[in-house]
Amino acid sequence: MADRYSVKLLRPMEGVPVPERTKTKIARDVKLLDKMKKAKEARAKKVHAQRHALKMRTYKYVSEYRKERENLIKLRREAKAKGGFYKDPEAKVILATRIKGINKLAPKPKMILRLFRLRQLHNAVFIKVNKATIEMLKAVQPFITYGYPTLKTVRQLVYKRGYAKVGKPGAHSRIRLQANDIVSEHLGKYGIHGVEDLVHEIYTCGPYFKQANNFLWPFKLSSPRKGFKSKRHGYNEPRKGDWGNREEMINELVQRMI
Repeated sequence: MADRYSVKLLRPMEGVPVPERTKTKIARDVKLLDKMKKAKEARAKKVHAQRHALKMRTYKYVSEYRKERENLIKLRREAKAKGGFYKDPEAKVILATRIKGINKLAPKPKMILRLFRLRQLHNAVFIKVNKATIEMLKAVQPFITYGYPTLKTVRQLVYKRGYAKVGKPGAHSRIRLQANDIVSEHLGKYGIHGVEDLVHEIYTCGPYFKQANNFLWPFKLSSPRKGFKSKRHGYNEPRKGDWGNREEMINELVQRMI
């Protein structure tokens, strides 16, 4: 059907007088076609440049993660050789998951859970570590479990359960993270142009952690395979439970919930 409006069909036949109006249409359509072609080429060139830049940044991130891991192993070995032990640096990001519903939920914990965006059972969010968030986590410990996520956990959550929160406040839409274009459109002004940039910003707790974290819809996880042990008891109690600080063991739980 689009062929009916192509420039070829508007070309006059030999020996037939061409009205001035038709000549104007032909000239207009040729200009529009040329303009669209140039815009398409420019857009393709821009996308190619962005993809190449993202690819190079991804290589840089991989090298950065590897150096960090090797440096950590080196420091541990040096400490062990001297007869001591190496204390890992304090975590910058916490991964919190809600494991209980609304039963027996007081107003203060309810408000804190809303601030953390943990409104539903098995919701999970990333939280920046500071004095205020630590105190807030202590207030809602019986309703959540949390710990320090690894790079693997952060990447799997974003790739497998990641959804973007786009739109105006009060009318947000939940969109699947299927392309880097969505990330670049909403976080490009912060230098985040792809999913790998987003993962890096979250994992390293970069300067735009707040914007990157708010862009992500709270992760909706499944019930853990093999279930929970006992939600009524804390993870660090003599009788093993589920709520509370798991530190690095949060990764094992989340792997069963993804």
